[in-house]
Amino acid sequence: MADWMDESQEYQLTVLQEQIARATRTTRAPSADFCEDCECVIPEKRRKIIPGVQRCIECQEINELRKKNYRPV
Repeated sequence: MADWMDESQEYQLTVLQEQIARATRTTRAPSADFCEDCECVIPEKRRKIIPGVQRCIECQEINELRKKNYRPV
């Protein structure tokens, strides 16, 4: 008989598998040479490490903070 801990772990595993499936299903656009926000050059190393990157590091940080703090209603 499964206890609550086993059920919780099974649920977490299911959620993780769904997240992995969603992340691997999405197709990425080719990496941009220039940032879409500030139009600065995106370093080649960043473009190789992160497929489909569209922003420089600084603009990406700003974008993530905006998404975190200003969620649409």
